[in-house]
Amino acid sequence: MRTTPGISELLQPLEDFLQSSFLPTTISRHVTPSQRNLFALPARDGGVGVFNPVTTADNEYKRSIEATAPLSKVILEQCITIEPERAWALANELKSAKHTMVTSKRLQERETTKSVCSQMSTSEQRRHEELSARGASTWITTLPLQEHGFVLNKQEWWDAMAMRYGFELEGVPPTCGCRKSNSIEHSLSCARGGFVYMRHNQLRDLTANFLHEAGCKDVVVEPRLLPLTGEVLSLKTANTSNDARLDVSARGVWSPGDKTFLDFRVFNSLAPTNSALPLDRTLLKHEEEKKRVYNERVLEVEKSTFSPIVCSTTGIFGNEAQKFYRQVAILLSNRSGQEYQHTIRYIRQRLAFCILKTTVASLRGHRGTKVTRYTSDRNDINILYMINNLTHAF
Repeated sequence: MRTTPGISELLQPLEDFLQSSFLPTTISRHVTPSQRNLFALPARDGGVGVFNPVTTADNEYKRSIEATAPLSKVILEQCITIEPERAWALANELKSAKHTMVTSKRLQERETTKSVCSQMSTSEQRRHEELSARGASTWITTLPLQEHGFVLNKQEWWDAMAMRYGFELEGVPPTCGCRKSNSIEHSLSCARGGFVYMRHNQLRDLTANFLHEAGCKDVVVEPRLLPLTGEVLSLKTANTSNDARLDVSARGVWSPGDKTFLDFRVFNSLAPTNSALPLDRTLLKHEEEKKRVYNERVLEVEKSTFSPIVCSTTGIFGNEAQKFYRQVAILLSNRSGQEYQHTIRYIRQRLAFCILKTTVASLRGHRGTKVTRYTSDRNDINILYMINNLTHAF
């Protein structure tokens, strides 16, 4: 598309294949024209990045011509050598042309996004606001590397897409194990089955591993706070229990030797109490709730710092959490010798898949009172019977 002009009409069969076959297979459902426009947006704008070749071909060719114009001019001159001053000027021209091209493309993407959002309902716009936030689309743009756990099976992918765009889940019972009506919103909040605790605990443990790898000392999971011995806390919401615990503590996060306490919360962004507010206010609300409970006690009694790690089930972290993980990335990059931008990207990818996998697991996870039986083409295997036979055989 960037090298050949006037081919937009020739790309119509490719677009027909994308809309009728590729995308329906990707999301396991029929794709409407409005959904096709949404999926054509970049992932950072709430789409999937499967652009429409018919509508983008001409613009891509035009930008390519503009970006390479300085270099094309030099090539046409057939100069064998280029003076250093001319080479420096050419490099600056290419850099400026590339910047202009990227800016122009980004402006067009924003206009297209605004046009797509104008056709959405209020609830759909609120969902799209969340999909456009930093971190919500990291799992889509990450390479599927098995060694790092950046992979999903097809059912997990389909469920993740259903959760991302508000599609109805297929193949799930209409009633949850808690006897309430089943839905994505309910599955993310239902405490039965332990999935709410699972996503909290896995994020906690992953962060503790990051701190250990970053060289922090005294990394403890679920540290007990010092008991109160006459101290009076000003806030009534403060936790005054002598058995109070936080999720993680470590020394050397913000300064050598100083202790930092962390407490985690992964909230359901689809719940009515959260979806009624703008995303930034929802994140701030949960951070403030954590601070009202623990911040004063950690500062005054522990003489340490406190960071609330708050994120939504879509993988969007609050400001406090973002500052914390940026600091962890600095510590990791200093220790490993890797560049900061690569380290922080890897941390964000690990966090995104940690949240995604534990969240998707809650959509179809078993919440019944009995253990689900495993069945196969053969008779059910009695493990204890097999172990007993093997023991007697030897």
